[in-house]
Amino acid sequence: MKVIFIPGNGGGGPTDNWFPYLKKELEKLKIEVIASEFPDNQLARESYWVPFLKNKLKASEQTVLVGYSSGAIAAMRFAETSRLFGSVLVGAYHTDLGLSTEKQSGYFNRPWDWEVIKRNQNWVIQFASIDDPLIPIEEARFVHDKLNTEYHESTYQGHFGGRIFPELFDALKNKLLV
Repeated sequence: MKVIFIPGNGGGGPTDNWFPYLKKELEKLKIEVIASEFPDNQLARESYWVPFLKNKLKASEQTVLVGYSSGAIAAMRFAETSRLFGSVLVGAYHTDLGLSTEKQSGYFNRPWDWEVIKRNQNWVIQFASIDDPLIPIEEARFVHDKLNTEYHESTYQGHFGGRIFPELFDALKNKLLV
């Protein structure tokens, strides 16, 4: 079993936000964690990120993807074509939000295949916050409805930019240590 972190666009990487905290906690449980720099990290284009996950990082049926913001979008698109053990979506959405950078990413140029995304993994955990300044809560609730996620909605997390994220660790630990 391995966990792969997928950062958001705009230059985010494996040392940002709560990734180091989560990596350390998961490694204490003897879980392999891959926190890698992604190519094209400003735009996070699907044409780069999905092949990178599959070919370079070797995401498979024994992998959990932890996607943050546009990384959550990449995790969902990956699950449309490949099997996973599960995924964690933090700050997920399903439209381009009217942003040119999101339009350029390529993730939103076709409908979502929600049934395949669900079928290609055992479970999906999702975190959303009512006060997220980037992702309207209706976006997250729509994803939850379509994927029947284990849904955690907060009122005070913003866009989840903190240094620790014990709620995510606990939810993921409960799925991995059953």
